[in-house]
This record gives sequence, C-alpha cells and structure tokens, in this order.
Amino acid sequence: MSLINTETLAELTQGAKASPRLRKNFNFHASNESSCHRLLNALEPGTYVQPHCHLDSEKDETMIALSGRFGILIFDAQGEIIQQVVLSAKEGNVGINIPAGAFHSMVALESGSVFFESKAGPYVALAAAEKASWAPAEGEAGCAAYLAKMVAVFSAG
Repeated sequence: MSLINTETLAELTQGAKASPRLRKNFNFHASNESSCHRLLNALEPGTYVQPHCHLDSEKDETMIALSGRFGILIFDAQGEIIQQVVLSAKEGNVGINIPAGAFHSMVALESGSVFFESKAGPYVALAAAEKASWAPAEGEAGCAAYLAKMVAVFSAG
C-alpha cells in the first residue's frame, strides 16, 4: 500500500527543486513494461516540456492536480495554441484527460506543483512524429524563449 499525503508531495517537490530538469516523478507501476502507468509528477517553474503527442490510440493521458497550479496547452499540428486551461488543486479545474494524438505541453505556474498521471503502458520513447517539430527539443537553443511564450499565455489578461 502506498499513501499519497502532504509529506509525499513535499518530498517530491524537494526532489524536483534539486533536479537540473526541475522535475521529479514517483511511479506506482512496477516497471516500464506495465500495461497501466500511474505516477506522481512534480514540476517546478522553469521546467520545459517539449510539446508532444501520443499517437498510440490507447495512450490517452489523464492528469489530476494534487498541489499547486499547472497551465495545460493543446496545440494544432502547426503549433498554434487551440486550447489552454489551468489545473489547480484548490479551485476550478482539477484534472484533464488529453486524447491520444493531441499535441500538448504543460507549465508549472507555482512552486510545489504535483499532479497524478495515468496512461496506458508499456513505456515507449516518443517517436519523431510525436515530438512537435515546431518547438525546440529539451536542451536545444530556444527552449527558454519558447517556455516564456507558453507561460505568458497564462499571465495575459
């Protein structure tokens, strides 16, 4: 049995803050080959998640905010934002299900942001067609500017 409590979230947040990528996950599934992946994912402001999609029709992705606030962006195939939503553990939208094939990314809008994620396994690294060609890959030049653009969507207005 694994309990998810405030201490769990705080420990995961500390791990994310200490990580060069500003992210940390905790898997409940036994291995990458498991048929269902369930995990906690902590993101800190400043982490960059390249927009991507999952082309496997079984790879819908469900996220539920447990602490903090996240901005979720859905893009069309050309990279235009077609939907944006804030997930918050305290108010409004607490979760989202992203259908397979939808290009998406997320940004941490405050420190201490942790979500529960579930999607079908097994783990398979993203194929080239699943990575947004119109956005920089993690570590490439332009990541900071692209991240700033994604964050700005949630501070406008």
